[in-house]
Amino acid sequence: MTHTPLPTTTLGASDLQVTRICLGTMTFGEQVDEPTAHAILDRAIERGINFIDTAEMYAVPARRETYGATEAIIGRWLGSRPGMRQRIVLATKVAGPSRGMDWVRNGSDNLKPAEIAQACDDSLRRLQTEVIDLYQIHWPNRNVPTFGALYLDPAKDREFTSIHAQLEALGALVKAGKVRHIGLSNETPWGVGEFLRLAELHGLPKVVSVQNPYALVNRSADNGLDETLLRSGVGLLAYSPLGFGALTGKYDQVGFDPSQPELGRIARFDSMRKQRWARPETLAAARRYNALAREHGLTPTQLALAFCYGSWRVASTIIGVTTLAQLDEDLAAWGTTLSPELLAAIDRIRWEHRDPAQ
Repeated sequence: MTHTPLPTTTLGASDLQVTRICLGTMTFGEQVDEPTAHAILDRAIERGINFIDTAEMYAVPARRETYGATEAIIGRWLGSRPGMRQRIVLATKVAGPSRGMDWVRNGSDNLKPAEIAQACDDSLRRLQTEVIDLYQIHWPNRNVPTFGALYLDPAKDREFTSIHAQLEALGALVKAGKVRHIGLSNETPWGVGEFLRLAELHGLPKVVSVQNPYALVNRSADNGLDETLLRSGVGLLAYSPLGFGALTGKYDQVGFDPSQPELGRIARFDSMRKQRWARPETLAAARRYNALAREHGLTPTQLALAFCYGSWRVASTIIGVTTLAQLDEDLAAWGTTLSPELLAAIDRIRWEHRDPAQ
């Protein structure tokens, strides 16, 4: 069987050539056991993916027992496949201030320079590598709404490690040869601009990417972040393009029913049903998009992924899978073209539902 080759792109102002599809790994160590994870990684490489993303806090849902498990699984995969490390671009993340995870740096509520350095060393050890190609701050180290919170509350402002000090800590890792490039995640337009301004002012590394949600049910990146990234030469890494499964159609009939955990993580894990992706408004919007896909002879997955794959805003789309079949389905969607009429229909639904998973 022949497959459409995956093109690569230069990630921001870096020398990293990454495939337009990135394999996300947060299910490894929870929903996906190690042998299956290794099989998925092997298939991804075989199919042309060269970009793998993980994080110190994975697997998800985050638990004390699985903290660091995903990186360790990837590390053992790399360790058992000589020469593989040179073939891939490897990205990971340092967790931001504690979000109730007291097993990460004892629940530190302020990411300090020494903690960034230690977290990087720990990730290098688990990943069994000497260098991380893209090291990202998982969420902002300041008072800012994230993960479904809508509004900034100035009353919650307090002292955090400054962005300048964070950049200095990351710059030291680059200088030491432990990290090649740096990025952000779950970041705002102001945050991106401030990281860039201070890097320029102080001669520190420039962020080359921002990993934020981008999906039919969450296009908040279209509201200003896209211009910031375009004008600054920073790449968008789009995560959750399938809205945690809502945009595959599998929840259309039954909703996020916990009695059917085999459907996926929102049904399986109570903590997932408390997230933005499981809002009733998100499911209502997803059903509209999924119906639109079927009306146009596409599967919901094809529509949702083609929307991200084809967006000028997106440098690389991060796909997360639990089976080889899901990986093949996601890759098969590459090359699907959405007509101007279909894109206009998508925008009409967005006008009605806006971004329910923001």
